[in-house]
Amino acid sequence: MELEMESMKSYGAFMNRFTLEPIGSDSDELNGLTFAVKDIFDLEGQITGFGNPDWGKTHSAAISTAPTVVSLLKSGATCIGKTVMDEMAYSINGENFHYGTPVNPVAPDRVPGGSSSGSAVAVGAKIVDFALGTDTGGSVRVPASYCGIYGIRPSHGVVSIDGVIPMAQSFDTVGWFARDARILKQVGRVLLRSDHKSKSKSKGLSKLIVAEDCFKLLDSKSNHQLIGILVDSVRKLYGSDQMIKYVSIGDYIEENVPSLKRFMTIETCSNDYIPSSLRALSAAMRLLQKYEFKENHGEWVTDVKPSLGPGIAERVQDALKTTIDEDIDVCRTVKTELLAALSALLGDCGILAIPTVPGPPPKLKTEATTLEGFRAKAFSLLSIAGVSGFCQVSIPLGIQDNLPISVSLLANHGSDWFLLNVVEAIHNLLNL
Repeated sequence: MELEMESMKSYGAFMNRFTLEPIGSDSDELNGLTFAVKDIFDLEGQITGFGNPDWGKTHSAAISTAPTVVSLLKSGATCIGKTVMDEMAYSINGENFHYGTPVNPVAPDRVPGGSSSGSAVAVGAKIVDFALGTDTGGSVRVPASYCGIYGIRPSHGVVSIDGVIPMAQSFDTVGWFARDARILKQVGRVLLRSDHKSKSKSKGLSKLIVAEDCFKLLDSKSNHQLIGILVDSVRKLYGSDQMIKYVSIGDYIEENVPSLKRFMTIETCSNDYIPSSLRALSAAMRLLQKYEFKENHGEWVTDVKPSLGPGIAERVQDALKTTIDEDIDVCRTVKTELLAALSALLGDCGILAIPTVPGPPPKLKTEATTLEGFRAKAFSLLSIAGVSGFCQVSIPLGIQDNLPISVSLLANHGSDWFLLNVVEAIHNLLNL
């Protein structure tokens, strides 16, 4: 009853509640399921708010619905509303100065994660069966981890981003949340188009590569627990220790992505242990993201001078100072080199395991300066899939000290369906 009452309050997840019934008969894959969409997707006749009231006031209603949403409706799902998001998709916290912060259903005194905060909360609170979000720098993976649910960032370019307000096109992806791997996979069958027919569909896992240096970013208790659960699961599923490898992914990237040297000298705000190559990777990702954000929205920000909340305002102004120079081209070279390097490491049927985030969700209204070290660690982890374009799924592994914990699995670009198969197998084994 308590959950039902809270669900009626929507946990602050929704911008607008409405119902869009199924509109066709492409398939019945999602028949009977409900979903919500982040307020970054166009819905015909509605203004796409982008998390900011001044954006809504200066833009007209959408003339068509995003193809991704149409595909879900045609597969039998019912949309029940648009969800709150961080302003202009420029945060991983989930705190919206104008519309409030959706309540994290597993840790109410903690942030829900952003920028797809409302979508993650709607799923975690059992208000909907699944929800759409977008992930540029971590905006599906982070709230999935914080809210104790599954979240997928698909391979870059695999799922249509038409009808979605761009943040930074080199990284923008449409992802989704679910409470179990079965529904995560059902949605994937609709949105991944031909990927589930790919050559890796029937192949099993060939190797699990555990990035030991990434797990060292966690405290030792979480470190050993997450690795142990994952490795034991793979042993039971595939009956082999030989397929499990331990590597320093930072060292591998430094050796195989030579263009990163340009960013190796950039200082960060944290003295915590972070592999230098992952610091550099994060710096390259954030630089290109700022440049593309300015290209997309700089003119609107300059002309309208919108009211922006704390943290967002500073990030937006920093982005507007970005200028095109040789570093932007180097960022794009880094993307190409990292994709090639990680493809060689994993092949078609290898999996890379890393923590989704460096720890539990921060407390609400934590000062930005307090979070600097945490954010530096987080983006060093999030940049691996972000820059390479690889697919990544955040897997909830339960509760530790009353807070959610998770691990992430990454697979080669275009191996999304293979990754979802592995995730489902682990889900079934652990009865998550």
